[in-house]
Amino acid sequence: MSVRPILQWPDPRLATAVAPVETITDEIRAIWDDMIDTMEAMPGQGVGLAANQIGVLQRLAVVDCSEERGQAIRMANPEIVAYSEKLRTHDEASPCLPGVWASVKRPRAVTVRFLNEGGEVEEKDFVLLWATSVQHQVDHLNGRMYFDNLSRLKRDRLLRKYEKRRR
Repeated sequence: MSVRPILQWPDPRLATAVAPVETITDEIRAIWDDMIDTMEAMPGQGVGLAANQIGVLQRLAVVDCSEERGQAIRMANPEIVAYSEKLRTHDEASPCLPGVWASVKRPRAVTVRFLNEGGEVEEKDFVLLWATSVQHQVDHLNGRMYFDNLSRLKRDRLLRKYEKRRR
């Protein structure tokens, strides 16, 4: 298990919809372990990570929004199958764009279908920060960034701020 480097925007792999996982293998479990180590090593401890953020172009994600940590949920091929009508606004950021963030409005709760660590199809309900993190990771796996949920003006402003910080 190891901490892997995180890709930086505008790496094209971040804008690529990734391939589904056919079966859960020891190799997939090792990638999940590395993803959790990488997420835990993020400044301020991250609450989720998608595989393409570390250059692995497979539909793998981990989320852990627990206060005590160590509660990471490993997901292969996560698919949101239900959304709540009630929305929630949360400040979102990504280690792929360090130093910038934006308020994003998303459904307050979601139901997600995925392959779990045992290779079984599971459906799980997520609310609040857990729901936000899952939606954020699914966006990554679909080749979208959180700023793609913003108006063009806010998106352009955020990306200009990011470029200015990079220089």
